[in-house]
Amino acid sequence: MEIGVFTFADVALGTDGITPARRIPELIEEIALADEVGLDVFGIGEHHRVGYAAAAPVVLLAAAAARTRRIRLTSAVTVLSTDDPVRVFEQFTALDHVSQGRAEVMLGRGAFPDSFRLFAETTDDYDNLFDEKLRLLLQLRGDAPVTWSGRYRPDLVEEHLYPRPTQAQLPVWVAVGGSPGSAVRAGQVGAAMGIVALGGSPRRLAPLAELHRQALHQHGHAPQPLGLNLHGFVADTSQKAIDVYGPAETEVMNTTFAERGFPPLTLDDFVAKTGPNGVYAVGSPGQVIDKILTMHALLGQQRTMLQLAVGTVSHRDLMRAIELLGTQVAPALRAATAGATDRQEAAKGPR
Repeated sequence: MEIGVFTFADVALGTDGITPARRIPELIEEIALADEVGLDVFGIGEHHRVGYAAAAPVVLLAAAAARTRRIRLTSAVTVLSTDDPVRVFEQFTALDHVSQGRAEVMLGRGAFPDSFRLFAETTDDYDNLFDEKLRLLLQLRGDAPVTWSGRYRPDLVEEHLYPRPTQAQLPVWVAVGGSPGSAVRAGQVGAAMGIVALGGSPRRLAPLAELHRQALHQHGHAPQPLGLNLHGFVADTSQKAIDVYGPAETEVMNTTFAERGFPPLTLDDFVAKTGPNGVYAVGSPGQVIDKILTMHALLGQQRTMLQLAVGTVSHRDLMRAIELLGTQVAPALRAATAGATDRQEAAKGPR
């Protein structure tokens, strides 16, 4: 199993919060440490709102590429619905060259209306917009010139994008929340899928993984990687993890996510989500290992990424969490999942 971290480059929401000018250099230091301690992947997600400093993830990932040697660098996510597939492909191709073949892109429909407002797209065609752009971007990955016509951008006639990526094919992931239709689509188009788990029981995620695998098979595609993106945190003790992550998580969920209809989150609710029936991986290294292995038994994912940095979690605490994740959690998980089925091994995809 691959183990990694993702973030939206949170800046604290209160008056004592850090500035983007401070947060972004800290983020680069965190990615450099993740590379040093042997984590497999680091992702930066796109947001265009107060409380976040990552409106242009590919720029930050390129800066991190210069400080790292091995770790894979991905968006988490790129809001494709309000971007241009040609431009996205070109940007991540550039990142692939800067990083010498370590770039990936994770695509999503967009959880908030901000980018739709800023880039003059309408949410009326929310799903169709993403579907069309996703299929075009996947077509652009091929070596053949592309002729294409759609509703949401100008036609292409025998276009071949240059330069090509360093990798034989740029890895593309589709981020999926709780929508079965989105899981099926990721399989239909032959893309890797990253399940984003914010709430509910871990067991409710298993059907999404199976729908993805079935759709891949039914549409004649090779097995593709399955990833799991979790809110999580690791500290030297369980209580330390709860004390650091709990207040920050509840603040973010009760502000940023309230407009999406998420119910208020209390500290008691948060602690319940870290338990055996919750989807948060928060605790000591042993507890985080156990939670991820429980999820692996249900889903068989080849990659797990934790959102360590939320709200007011400090850089010092993040650095310690990354150190523990790389030196204790990741080796144990790799050893425990080394006996994966042949299908899971095949699903690791091109590298």
